[in-house]
Amino acid sequence: MATPPHAEPGALPAYLRIAEHLTIEIGTGRMAPGDRLPPERQMADGYGVSPVTLRKALAVVTERGLIERRHGSGNYVLGGPRDRGIYAFFRLERIEGGGLPTARVISLDGMTKPGDLPDIGAANWAWRIRRIRALDGTPASAEEIWLDPRHAPRLAPSMLSESLYKTYAEKLGFTVIRAEDRVGVEPLPAWAAPEIGLPEGQPMGLVARLSFDQDGQPIEYSQSWFDPARARYVARIP
Repeated sequence: MATPPHAEPGALPAYLRIAEHLTIEIGTGRMAPGDRLPPERQMADGYGVSPVTLRKALAVVTERGLIERRHGSGNYVLGGPRDRGIYAFFRLERIEGGGLPTARVISLDGMTKPGDLPDIGAANWAWRIRRIRALDGTPASAEEIWLDPRHAPRLAPSMLSESLYKTYAEKLGFTVIRAEDRVGVEPLPAWAAPEIGLPEGQPMGLVARLSFDQDGQPIEYSQSWFDPARARYVARIP
């Protein structure tokens, strides 16, 4: 049950990482309704945290309605959708399912929008964020995100959480309420090849996403190249 180390800048607090890990495991069906979680001391040791931190994480998952504490018996899975956590919009999973997403920022630049960028606002420039995504510590995808500056006239790498949507809500004052994904196949770009450890031009799965803010306006466009040998795009329909 251990989560990856949280040494990268912008990493979520340990208790939130554990809560997200459990939320994903339950939402993907890897932990089924009725399953009993290991004893809290054992879980804390497995995650490498104190019992206090572990209980804080369990409180978050309980508040999401995914587990319940039975007095004198332990913590049990209630089940539920994956869309109750910070990574509710994240759709990549390990081949075997699940996997806690983490991120490492490669670059952050304010620059003129490329001509083929979808409409994400009136400004002629945008923030470009490049990151490498890992699932349970294994590099799985490369991301290029373009963010309109109307909510973010200033931005620094130190402001970026592993969950950009968390950054947007807590530091930039807007919320992503919906997104449109288009999935295809594209070659791995040169900038990402050495970072993800694959040759430039290798065919990769591609998720192109247009995200909308609380006013229904397009605010962000991203492309995620993922290695189909390490990850799958998964959309669950109730």
